[in-house]
Amino acid sequence: MLGYPLLFFFFLFFQAPAVLHQHQRRKSSELPKPKSKRVFFCPSFLPPIYTTFQPEPTTLAQHTNIIMSPLFFFFFFFFFFFSLLSSPHLCLQLNHTSFSLSFPLTSLPLSTNTASKMLRDSLTANSNRTTNNTRLTSPSSPYNYRLTFKYSMVLIVNLPIGTPPQVQPMLLDTGSQLSWIQCHRKPPKMPPPTASFDPSLSSTFSILPCTHPVCKPRIPDFTLPTSCDQNRLCHYSYFYADGTYAEGNLVREKFTFSRSLFTPPLILGCATESTDPRGILGMNRGRLSFASQSKLTKFSYCVPTRETRPGSTSTGSFYLGHNPNSLRFKFIQMLTFTQSQRMPNLDPLAYTVALLGIRIGGRKLNISPAVFRADAGGSGQTMIDSGSDFTYLVNEAYDKVRAQVVRAVGPRMKKDYVYSGVADMCFDGNAVEIGRLIGDMVFEFEKGVEIVIPKERVLASVEGGVHCVGIGNSDKLGAASNIIGNFHQQNLWVEFDLANRRVGFGAADCSRLAQ
Repeated sequence: MLGYPLLFFFFLFFQAPAVLHQHQRRKSSELPKPKSKRVFFCPSFLPPIYTTFQPEPTTLAQHTNIIMSPLFFFFFFFFFFFSLLSSPHLCLQLNHTSFSLSFPLTSLPLSTNTASKMLRDSLTANSNRTTNNTRLTSPSSPYNYRLTFKYSMVLIVNLPIGTPPQVQPMLLDTGSQLSWIQCHRKPPKMPPPTASFDPSLSSTFSILPCTHPVCKPRIPDFTLPTSCDQNRLCHYSYFYADGTYAEGNLVREKFTFSRSLFTPPLILGCATESTDPRGILGMNRGRLSFASQSKLTKFSYCVPTRETRPGSTSTGSFYLGHNPNSLRFKFIQMLTFTQSQRMPNLDPLAYTVALLGIRIGGRKLNISPAVFRADAGGSGQTMIDSGSDFTYLVNEAYDKVRAQVVRAVGPRMKKDYVYSGVADMCFDGNAVEIGRLIGDMVFEFEKGVEIVIPKERVLASVEGGVHCVGIGNSDKLGAASNIIGNFHQQNLWVEFDLANRRVGFGAADCSRLAQ
């Protein structure tokens, strides 16, 4: 519809000199035939507009009369405006409902309020869509947020959840998928305990119905047992290798990091029964983990040295997104598994790496690298797990480590003592002296990357003055995997680069960095 009036105006413009002059000399049927052609078009949507013209010779006086006429000025300014529209820098775009003018863009500094509003809008734009579309981003730079956590035997991060937010302590766990919180409705006029979430106080809380796709048993990469409760709501039960469990309803709720930075509602568990007073922040590679639902490209943490005084904790750092310290990290590739490679004892969603060997006291142990890789049944994979306290090794590797410890300090070992049924390299004597005799412990990876545990941190204080080498037998745990726990991640940055499928390590004084 736009082309016809434009064609009409172009025809008048290009014919204007001839028409004004010919009006005195001849009829319109005697106009000259076209001899030249021009093309005007707007690249974004308009079809080419062709006009033809043949200027008729005129006298100087006639030119003057034409130039000074009001009609000439009208068409002159119309032609000037349309020339701008035809340029590559400015184009008029029309559709059935709106139009816009596109200009070359320049960046302008945003005020803090404007930037915060853009960030808030970008985070909440998809809040009513499915969780697969949720994303933690900023309008002009990669998402980045720093938190701290408390560390004793596990990493506990406090996260504000709900609207208005309620602070919930959650165990940072790279070895599990489902995030869950403690949920209990409180009697009226009773202040809720800090470790429990009251759904009735949040305007963004909702429970998944039984008809939700997630509430179907054994969906891909999520073998969580689910069922319908008496209210036709999605009920789950979650069990861990150490014997702990949690059960309740699957729900949607948002995480609030600041007044201007929060996630849309994510799927998580709302536990009404559990063996732990805290929740879990599931951070593995599963599609329902916090990391996956939030579309994080990377995250990292720095575990401080463990406090030896009873009841005391130390503080570490936790980054969601870019870590400014990562330039000095050394990276190794994650090992991933296709659907056809899934095996009974394999955890395909874990952060699996290729451990090559172990050194103790400068001596390389005679352990085949194949021991640290998944066998035909899936046993033997090596994973990085922040939710595990000790490191666990399969039988063959554990026996070689134990033999070296016995060689160094065998007479000092506590006889007939097994800590938690999995660790039997324990001592009653002076921990500093025993650690010096054992020496440094090193886990070797590809590209010369190493995790070095200095002799001062080889032993862990467990109970009643007893100290144990921080390694257990995973076969006795029932895991059949090699698990590098948080005890051997002290004073170490560990970064999970999800976009590039790699894990990075960097030595650091984690207690100082968290201050």
